[in-house]
Amino acid sequence: MPRPDAAALSAIGRTPLVELRRIVPPQAARVFVKLEAFNPTGSYKDRMALAMIEQAERRGELRPGMTVVEYTGGSTGSSLAFVCACKGYRFRVVSSDAFAPAKLRTMQAFGAELEIVASAGGRITPDLIPRMMERARTLAAAPDAYFTDQIRNRDSLIGYEGIGSELLEQLPDGIDAFAAAVGGAGMLMGVARVLRSRWPATRIVALEPASAPLLTRGEPGTHHVEGIGIGIVPPLLDRALCPEARAIDESEARAVCRRLAREEGILAGTSSGLNVAGALALASELGPGRVVATVACDSGLKYLDGDLYDGV
Repeated sequence: MPRPDAAALSAIGRTPLVELRRIVPPQAARVFVKLEAFNPTGSYKDRMALAMIEQAERRGELRPGMTVVEYTGGSTGSSLAFVCACKGYRFRVVSSDAFAPAKLRTMQAFGAELEIVASAGGRITPDLIPRMMERARTLAAAPDAYFTDQIRNRDSLIGYEGIGSELLEQLPDGIDAFAAAVGGAGMLMGVARVLRSRWPATRIVALEPASAPLLTRGEPGTHHVEGIGIGIVPPLLDRALCPEARAIDESEARAVCRRLAREEGILAGTSSGLNVAGALALASELGPGRVVATVACDSGLKYLDGDLYDGV
């Protein structure tokens, strides 16, 4: 008789929403941030991981005794490792030394079998994610393997729709704009589908690092913002839902991270800083009486081994 799923899975979702009060410019819209670090692994990727696994189980594509395979910068891998541990699946994961050591160790702590693809001096270059993807495809060709393939997996939208549904409850009077950085684009698209179903005029804005302006200028590039700017236009990105994209300077994102910690009490990673920087820019443009929302993707605790908080 198979073991029941671990109860920790029930802790995914229902994360708090807070309004920024100190770093929003005068005469700007209100800015709200969903604190996804309250998920079990400290990341919104828990939502996606659970949806990808359970939808595959419902279709009969993933069964007891099989091995889950994925490529990841670390947050998706940590979430999948957590879900696989709760459900009893073997998990093989491909990552890189370009990503935070804490994320790599977290995957292994949950029992993942980790394989590292070498980076160019710790940088996220345009070829890195494609190389990781190719290695994962090779591993997934083994018998009894299930490839979650996060970049192309539409089940992720189901998981991320939960953020949109929670925002409908938490901000019932409406959201004028929602902005978020794009990696696989599942979160932005999942939230967009829900918000647009209630408020069709809501602006959905994709964000990316200015040094890797693939969406804004068609030019891939190098950056150090984990989880986004993957070097390809993500297949899940629906331009009909999200016609607008903006590039945010990475130094600005990092400065916002430090301000969030010192002035708002929110310890977050660089992609979260980029999200908030984009939201603040929109708030300045929209002005008083409007509402902008975004997401703090995970906890800044994962980044303390790097240079994000050096000198503060």
